[in-house]
Amino acid sequence: MLPPLEILDVFTAAECQKIIAAARDGPSLEAGLVGGLRSDNTRRSRIFWLDEDGGCGWVFHRLLNGFAEANRSHFEFVLEEFGERMQVAWYQADTGGFFDWHVDFGDGPVATRRKLTMVVQLSQSEAYEGGMLETNCDGVVRQASRIIGSALLLPSFVLHRVSPVSRGERFSLTLWSHGPAFQ
Repeated sequence: MLPPLEILDVFTAAECQKIIAAARDGPSLEAGLVGGLRSDNTRRSRIFWLDEDGGCGWVFHRLLNGFAEANRSHFEFVLEEFGERMQVAWYQADTGGFFDWHVDFGDGPVATRRKLTMVVQLSQSEAYEGGMLETNCDGVVRQASRIIGSALLLPSFVLHRVSPVSRGERFSLTLWSHGPAFQ
C-alpha cells in the first residue's frame, strides 16, 4: 500500500489565516461522522463548510492542482469529481478536541466514492499542543507535518486520527476527491 504523501507550501501562513477567517464568517456545526452520526467518544470538534464558488474559489483551485499532481505522481487513482464541499475542522483544548482512528470511506452515496483525502495544516504549530494528525496504513503510526500550509494526501481508506488537543486550538482544511469503486 502506498504511504501518505506530504506536500509543503500548499498555502502561505497568511493564506491559512485568510482561510480560517473565511470559515469563521460562516456558521460552525458540531462535527459528526460519515452519514451524519455523532459520537463524542469518537470525534469532538466543530466544523465549517467552504464552497468552491465565491470568495473561497481560489482555495479550491489551489487544492485541485495539488490533487492532480499528487495523483499523477503517486497514487494513480481514477478520480472523477469533488462531490463534497471543503471542510475546516476546529479542534479546541477547552472541549478536548480530537478525532479517533477512522477512515474517510463509508456508507452513503458520496462517502462510498471517496478515494483520496487531503488535509491541510492551517494553524501555526506553536498555537497548540497535542492535535497530531497521525496515519496507520501498514501497522506503523506516522505523524504528519505540523508546518503551516503543508498538506497530507492519503487514500480515503487509510486509518488516521487527530490526537487530543491539550492546549490552544488547531485548524485544518479537508477535501475529498471521488471516483468509481476500487477494483
